[in-house]
Amino acid sequence: MSTAELSRPLSGHEPPEVPRRSREFRRRLRWAAVRYGPVLLTYGVLKLAGFAVFMYLLDSAGDFRKKNPRFGGGEHAWDVLASWDGWWYQQIAEHGYDPALEPVPGATGLITLEGNSAAFFPLYPALMRLVSECTGLGLFGAGLTVSVIASFVAALGIYAVARRLGGHRAGLVAAGLWAVWPGSGTEWSGYSESLYTALAAWACHAVMSRRWLTAGLLTCAAGLCRPTAAALIAALAVAALLSLRRRADGVLRPLAAVAIAPLGLFGYLAWVNYRMGDINGYSKLQDGAWAHKFDWGAHTFKVLTSLPVGHFDYLFARAFEDVIGVCVVLAVPVLTVLLLRLRPPAVLVVYTVLSYLMVMTTQQIFGNVSRYLLPLFPLFVPLALAMRRLRWPSLASVLGTAALASGSYAGYVLFELGVP
Repeated sequence: MSTAELSRPLSGHEPPEVPRRSREFRRRLRWAAVRYGPVLLTYGVLKLAGFAVFMYLLDSAGDFRKKNPRFGGGEHAWDVLASWDGWWYQQIAEHGYDPALEPVPGATGLITLEGNSAAFFPLYPALMRLVSECTGLGLFGAGLTVSVIASFVAALGIYAVARRLGGHRAGLVAAGLWAVWPGSGTEWSGYSESLYTALAAWACHAVMSRRWLTAGLLTCAAGLCRPTAAALIAALAVAALLSLRRRADGVLRPLAAVAIAPLGLFGYLAWVNYRMGDINGYSKLQDGAWAHKFDWGAHTFKVLTSLPVGHFDYLFARAFEDVIGVCVVLAVPVLTVLLLRLRPPAVLVVYTVLSYLMVMTTQQIFGNVSRYLLPLFPLFVPLALAMRRLRWPSLASVLGTAALASGSYAGYVLFELGVP
């Protein structure tokens, strides 16, 4: 008898555990398709509709052809997606960082420092570079790939959070709202909103599921994406303290999550400040190069009291964009009250309230608040719970109309009529 014959199973078939594993894998795959397929389809169809309108408006107006490719221009309509902040992210992905506080020669006004890439956090451009090297795509294509994939991951995270509070139908509506919300034009662009929202949504879900180490790691990653991750860190810390008080999950895991969560944000800021040789270097760069600074809400108050009377004498005035920004700013407190009535987990409340306050107390381009407030996904929950009562045709009409309109108010207005 040959060696091959000796090694062949007596039955002539594969070991029984192999087909069992295959069947189990297929069963799980079918389950995931049934559970999450409608979420991805809902978000994808709505987002694609708005994106198509956005591209049509860009091409039909043609204003981008007269602009600098760095500032909202380009040869093709899709080039606009990687302008403004997207240009900076591509520079980081290609050249890395060289943090410095360089004065503008002779400048005495609002902008006194040269722009520096250190103002932009590293996770998104790092993923751009990784995808580019792994796929052969250019940095433009790699950046859009990261953003699009992250937007779907965010949709799944938002669905998971809303589903825990209101069921499957509410989760689907919440994922749809993510596609059409003001500021959603940056979800499929060279910006970091989709990536940050994906991390924040799944971090909050991990806290709600009492998976503390996962929550800590996701929050740490979010801290490498945007400075507003400070709100997410605080939300996780409050949730951990409440858990310790109830003694529900022991001591080590909540404390470990609290210890891990701030490492990304504080680690990057510490590195930038060290390289600049200034303990407050990052803040000075934001103030001196972009006029972004903490001002206790003075700039926001100026806009909210000027715009209603038709005055545009405040910093960075953009009429159409600012009107949309005011509507979003005023809607947040209303939606927050509705959220509180649902008695949601503390992590969602703290994250939402602190994120809102961080944006409102900062001097910045006011029209961008629709983008800055885009990651406040818990606000989708009360709307989703109310809208889930609609029949499917009515729900499709509402979300579909919002998707088409979003090509203008969430895309064109932000990128072409404002400064995203």
